[in-house]
Amino acid sequence: MRKFKIAFLSYRSAPFSGGQGIYVYELSRAFKDLGHEVDIISGPPYPKLADGINLIKLPGLDLFSTFNFRDRLNLFFNKKNKDFDDYYEFFIALIGGFPEMRTFGNRAKNYLSTRKEYDFVIDNQSLSYAMIKIQEEFPLFQVIHHPIPRDKEYELKYAKGIVKKTFIRSWYSFLKMQSKVAPKMHNIISPSKSSKNDIQKYFHIDVSKIHVIPNGIDTEIFKPNPVISKKPFKLITTASADVPLKGLDFTLRAIAVAKDKYPLINLVVIGKPRSGGHTERLISKLGIDEFVSFKTNLTNQEVSDEYASSQIAIVSSLYEGFGFPVGEAMACAVPLIATDVASIPEITGPYAEMIAPESHEDIFNSLDNIFQKYDLYMKKANLGRDHILQNFSWSVIANSYIDHISSTLTSHADI
Repeated sequence: MRKFKIAFLSYRSAPFSGGQGIYVYELSRAFKDLGHEVDIISGPPYPKLADGINLIKLPGLDLFSTFNFRDRLNLFFNKKNKDFDDYYEFFIALIGGFPEMRTFGNRAKNYLSTRKEYDFVIDNQSLSYAMIKIQEEFPLFQVIHHPIPRDKEYELKYAKGIVKKTFIRSWYSFLKMQSKVAPKMHNIISPSKSSKNDIQKYFHIDVSKIHVIPNGIDTEIFKPNPVISKKPFKLITTASADVPLKGLDFTLRAIAVAKDKYPLINLVVIGKPRSGGHTERLISKLGIDEFVSFKTNLTNQEVSDEYASSQIAIVSSLYEGFGFPVGEAMACAVPLIATDVASIPEITGPYAEMIAPESHEDIFNSLDNIFQKYDLYMKKANLGRDHILQNFSWSVIANSYIDHISSTLTSHADI
């Protein structure tokens, strides 16, 4: 097999929140294990990387590390040798937009313009204008995990008041750029058939340009741990952001019902709610403060340990391009309740308790069923781990990437 030098672009790669950092860490490590050389070219927050992976930092202003105006001013004024992208980043953020994808793309284009040693470039969902230019210089594979217009739709659906909706529209103003760039990309990789269909729908892309390769799960970290005892009635869910798309509201409402029948029930949320935000207010309104706790900035091993001590995992998302928490729970052989939406059934197969979205009643009924027939659901969970091992290990996924990219490069060379 030919060994490649890969430029892997990621506009932000936070290691402990959301799927972006997981994806960058795991796929780059799997490429390296196959013998390829990988440079991660990232804006802040920067990723945690495996040994032997080179990190090239393209610093922006990192304005979203804080929402304090004075702190943002300091970040702006302390940046030396400011250029147009710095000014653009500051003023777009000032009016409520999210400029990082566009400005990172420009910085990546400038960096790559003097470096021709890469065999190909992978861009992790920036879909910035600069990708059109980079595509002229390098074979570019544009990863789209899911079309962000879906996020905007759900946020507007659940937003209350014209001010909130105006803020949401301003935040998602980058979608105008993405809707122009996406149809011009020659090679797109999507992690699920569901995402592929939605990408075609929202971005009006020829489906022949879109190739489905699932994301993977670290089955060496996420695995059963017999040393850790399960805590009775402990549940676990992941909500990386305080946004409606994750469906956390419905899990919280299910806890409010379940606590009467199961007074020892305890939900651990992997994630951090916004201080004083919607989630904290809902927990207080439902009177379930003592039944819900949050944990953040955990390593993968610490998250795996949380799964090991949990009796049931819940994924109540309204949409997932690829649900890492789904695969991680299954890899840990934890009985899983998951919404039957988007890509989730593509991951679970028949090995999870599937429920309708937006239904706290379904979540409660599934919890009740599993608690009453726990041994039966544990057998299903063990079969679910086998399913993940066979289909979603990162070594399998990395080989699929390389096979697809190699065949694409070969076919283009023959033209």
